[in-house]
Amino acid sequence: MSRGTRTVVHLLRHGEVHNPEGVLYGRMPGYRLSERGREQALIVAEALSSHRLAHVVASPLERAQETASPAAAAHRLDVATDERLIEADNQFEGLKVSVGDGALREPRHWPKLRNPLLPSWGEPYLEIAHRMLGAVHAARAAAEGQEALCVSHQLPIWTLRRYLEGRRLWHDPRRRQCSLASLTSLVFEDEQLVDIVYSEPAGRTDPKVTGA
Repeated sequence: MSRGTRTVVHLLRHGEVHNPEGVLYGRMPGYRLSERGREQALIVAEALSSHRLAHVVASPLERAQETASPAAAAHRLDVATDERLIEADNQFEGLKVSVGDGALREPRHWPKLRNPLLPSWGEPYLEIAHRMLGAVHAARAAAEGQEALCVSHQLPIWTLRRYLEGRRLWHDPRRRQCSLASLTSLVFEDEQLVDIVYSEPAGRTDPKVTGA
């Protein structure tokens, strides 16, 4: 039996962000890559240099656009923008949320924590998974028979992966397998997902990095 057309969609988490205040920056504008983050973007571009990238698309946020640029330039492609790749909405945006520090110590914020399975403090996990899946299938169609690169954010990428693997969507953020500048690669035969491959071309980072 002949196999279908193979297409790979790489989900790339953006590189390290300059965030000296240590806030959860979420969708806030103005948060760009740090010097290390720019280096990570170059490392990923080099790792993908021999791949058949035919389409590069990113979240509209600055850090994602900057991370996408080196890989797109190496393949002489423009960086497209897809709003569905954006960071998850979060009511703690702009605040420090470390345990024992910042917003979580203030009683006025406690009602936001009433349902961590949804979660009640932000965009529902299922909505994140559905929009991300739509973006992935659009990228797959654009790069049919080759490879696409989608630059997004930790929670959306990890939520989609859990959804595709049939796991519950609520989870411990400390156990996410989605380091800075990591690749979660979805392998398709025609429109069917046949494999998920995770790699860290720029090395492993703590998954608890704030506002990722």
